[in-house]
Order: sequence, then structure tokens, then C-alpha cells
Amino acid sequence: MPQANATPRRRFVSVWLVVTIALVALMVVVGGATRLTGSGLSITEWRPVTGAIPPIGEAAWAEEFAKYRASPQYKLLNEGMSLGDFQFIYWWEWGHRQLGRLIGLVFAGGLLFAAVTRRVSLGEGLTLFAMGLLLATQGAIGWIMVASGLQPGMTAVAPIKLTLHLGFALLFFGTLVAFLIHVRPPRSGSPRLSGPLRAGAYLVLALTFIQILLGGLVAGSRAGLTFNTWPLMDGGFAPSIDGLFAVTPWWENFVDNVALVQLNHRIGAYVLLIALVLYAFAVMRAGVDRATRRRVFELLGVMILQAGLGVATLVMVVPLSLGLAHQFGAVVALALAIRNVALASRGAGQRVREPAPGPVAQPA
Repeated sequence: MPQANATPRRRFVSVWLVVTIALVALMVVVGGATRLTGSGLSITEWRPVTGAIPPIGEAAWAEEFAKYRASPQYKLLNEGMSLGDFQFIYWWEWGHRQLGRLIGLVFAGGLLFAAVTRRVSLGEGLTLFAMGLLLATQGAIGWIMVASGLQPGMTAVAPIKLTLHLGFALLFFGTLVAFLIHVRPPRSGSPRLSGPLRAGAYLVLALTFIQILLGGLVAGSRAGLTFNTWPLMDGGFAPSIDGLFAVTPWWENFVDNVALVQLNHRIGAYVLLIALVLYAFAVMRAGVDRATRRRVFELLGVMILQAGLGVATLVMVVPLSLGLAHQFGAVVALALAIRNVALASRGAGQRVREPAPGPVAQPA
């Protein structure tokens, strides 16, 4: 009977989305490691297909190393680097790009299979296709980002382009999480929240997204390597106005001035935590169900841990392990904020209608 196949047919979509979400989360962490190890400019060409094959043999490595030695980063920052040191940063960037290729293949292959076997409706298929275009755009922005670091006088990628690259990755990640909740919402039902509480959920999500982007600017400008004290910064709440706006034109300070970039990230954390605490109190006062309270306090707990990680990363001058843990914590916090919005807006007890069952391809 058609209904008997509904759950197994839909289970593939759930598993496929979970796998893709995990890969994208890993990609954000690997991208962070690529940045922290200074590896992002080690591959100076964008070859979407042939670039999947790494250098094989001494001659191939010598050729690849020669391309890097012609780059501004080598001449200004890494002159005299050994081949072994180059191979270390090369493998980080190569792994980053390979993971990007894997995500593209997994997403495209899963979408094609789900569409052909009618595991998604037409509307869902079109939505997923649009998500695929978002993923492709994110990859193209990645190369634009790398190209910015290969310009004369540059030793790293432009912070604003790194943040744009991160932002599109998070947008794709967010759509995956939201679609997974659409396909498989929790079984325990909870009512749709009131308008003010829904607005609060959206505000927390927006502040979370903005805060992660501010963190991208910190990573792009290496602002975490300075002002390594907390809660004071340069002996006070903030450095002097002259220090915060030392770059001209004035607007470039928000991207390139490490003092203002770090201060904005700190303020963003304070605003987000205050907003989330107020939202949690509002949820408690509203007398909502236990499931809603639990997911809000899970988000609050993760956000507090994430703030603690951020402080530890700063005062310890950004060790690789803490830096990556902080980035992963940001991804987890974003996922929980998206889940809170999705369930607050629809009610966790509503289950979506499955697409009309169709013929399942039989093995040859």
C-alpha cells in the first residue's frame, strides 16, 4: 500500500539532509583551520575539476611550490619557506576544497535521487534546487575571496570577502536545518507561539547570525591576536576614539581596524546574551509548554558556553584548538536558533504532508 512506503521513502531525505548538515558544519571548522594556519592562499589557481588531483611526484610539487613563491604572501610573509612547510599549508587548503567538492556531490546526488524517486514534492524540489544555487554561489565567492589575497601587496584574503564567504555558507547551512525540520519535525507537539514570542525568536536568530559575521571579520583581520584581555580592552571598556577610527576613510575601520572589529564582536556578544536572557524570561512568564522551554534554555546554555569559549580563545591568544571549538560552537548555536524559530512559527506537533508516492526505481 502507498502509505506503508511513506516513512521509509521520507527517511532517505532526512538522512541525506543530516549528512549534508554535518559536512557543512565540518566545512566551517576546516575553513577556520585553513584561516588560522594561514593556508588559504597556498593554491593559487581555481580548477574545479582537475584541481581535485593533488601534486604527485617531486616535479609536480616543485611546480606547485613555484606558483606559490610568485604570490605576494610568500614574498612578503613566508620568504624562505621550505617545501615541507609549503606542503603542510597546501594540504589544509586542498582538503578544504575537496570537502567543498564532496558537499556539492552529496547535495546534488541526493537531490537528483530524491526527485527521480519522488521522495520530495515539486515545490520541495524547487526549493532544494534554489538551495543548490546558493551552494554554488558560495563556492564561487570562495574563489573571489582567494583571488583578493593574490593581489599585489596582500598577505591574506580581504576580511569582508572572507566574511561574505562565511555568510553564504551559513545561509546554506540554515536552509538545510530549516528543511530538515520541515521534513521531520519533533514528534512531541507544542503550540504555535504568540506574535511577540515569535518576534523574539526571530530577533535572537538575527542577532546570532550578525554576531557570527562579526566573528568572521575578527578572523579575517586577525583581530583576536590583539587586546587579549577581558572584560577590559586596552585598560577600559573600549580603546580611544582615535584608535577606533584611525583608518581613513572612516568606514574601513569597521572591516580593517582590529580595535573596532574586536570591539564590535564583543558588543555583539553582550547584546545577543542580554536579548536571549530577556527572551528566555518572556518564554517562562508566558507559561508555554515544557518542550518550548527546553529548546529555549538549550539555546541559552549553548550561547553561554560559546561566550565562555570566545573569552578563553581571546585571552589565550587564539590557540588552534580553542579557535576551532569557538567556530563549531557558533554553528551549533545558529542551528538551535533556527530550530527555535521554525518550531515557534509552526508548532512542533504539525507534521508536513508527504509527497504523493510514485514508482520507486527497481534495481536492474
